[in-house]
Amino acid sequence: MELLRKQNHAIHLLRDKTTTEILYGGAAGGGKSAIGCLWLIEQCQKYPETRWLMGRAIGKTLRETTLNTFFELSKKLGIDNQWIFNSNKGAIIFDNGSEIILKDLFFYAGKDPNFDSLGSLEISGAFIDECNQVVFKAWQIVKSRIRYKLTQYDLTPKILGSCNPAKNWTYKYFYKPYKADELPNHRKFIQSLPRDNPYLPESYIESLYQLDEASKRRLLMGDWEYDDDKSSLISYDAIVDYWNGRHIEHGETSYLTIDVARKGKDKTVMRVWKGFVCIERHEMKISNIPQICELAIELQTKYKIHNSNTIADEDGVGGGVVDLLGCCGFINNSKAKLKENYDNLKSQCSIRMAKRIEERGIVELCKATDVMEYVSEEMEQVKVKDIDKDGRMGIIPKDKVKELIGRSPDDWDSIMMREYFELFGDFYVS
Repeated sequence: MELLRKQNHAIHLLRDKTTTEILYGGAAGGGKSAIGCLWLIEQCQKYPETRWLMGRAIGKTLRETTLNTFFELSKKLGIDNQWIFNSNKGAIIFDNGSEIILKDLFFYAGKDPNFDSLGSLEISGAFIDECNQVVFKAWQIVKSRIRYKLTQYDLTPKILGSCNPAKNWTYKYFYKPYKADELPNHRKFIQSLPRDNPYLPESYIESLYQLDEASKRRLLMGDWEYDDDKSSLISYDAIVDYWNGRHIEHGETSYLTIDVARKGKDKTVMRVWKGFVCIERHEMKISNIPQICELAIELQTKYKIHNSNTIADEDGVGGGVVDLLGCCGFINNSKAKLKENYDNLKSQCSIRMAKRIEERGIVELCKATDVMEYVSEEMEQVKVKDIDKDGRMGIIPKDKVKELIGRSPDDWDSIMMREYFELFGDFYVS
């Protein structure tokens, strides 16, 4: 039985002293959540008074899904009398003093960007269900908190994740090096498929066959290379290379691009460029026009950037920044330049910038994994709208992207605006 073989392999890795990070990833219905719950049960029974984490991006979803899997398995194993669930504390407490703490691991950019809420946590190990829905920083922070009673029981710090195929950090960190046979010894990947699980009803398998092609490849076939969306303008590999390009030299001319927060609801993002190398990024979560201008002038002075090489989003509040600085203004819905066939200026700059990224003609110097992750997420949403229709080319609007990723894509605007200066040849010079 394939499911049993893979679960036994997972258990072997979970007991192995050299393995510290494991991803049980693949298609839907492959028994991934079950193995995580079984592992937590085994550890709690075997090591009294230890402390384990069961996490997921959204706490409510964790209780409605993974926790219910834990309850069902406990009942089948006949051990549901060995623990109590304290809903107020958000913990499963075993009779021997061990406990499993439930944690919401969503990235709250405005409230807890550094996961300080996990700062005092000490755990013996962790299982993160659907870990593709949490940012890489959450995975790293949880891993760094695994130190509780390790010496007492001679335990190896271990974190287990489960997920369906996704083009994010799980692909880059686990699947891609696994496929290339380049995974480090401490990191392991196990592929999961629906057909592995003999307990799945045939009707469920049939329902997966009825999905759109990309979803079917991802959820039925466990295909991590599922993304064949013809409307997408930037491939995942190109996004990865945007952060790793070392072949591009710094240009002689410096630029400053500013995406101004709309009515204080979003964040203001500034990028400093040397040619097509972004050398600095700044963000202001709460700011007014004078504060934005103060930082902009500071960066202009530091890098000798003229107003003619500075641009700010002029729509809404940004108009005040343009007026005070005297810099270039970017009006999203204004007419495309050079008589090119785009529906507006933003589409023109976005599509041209997407092409530049795809051709590896631009890079950003950044070591902040959280920034890299949510900028990459925004780049994945740069897509052509109405791809099957004739007419002027456009991209899906910002409000639609905001619905898809749950926040405003402020970073992309400060990247695509760099393309504005290329529409005017040598007019803008330092």
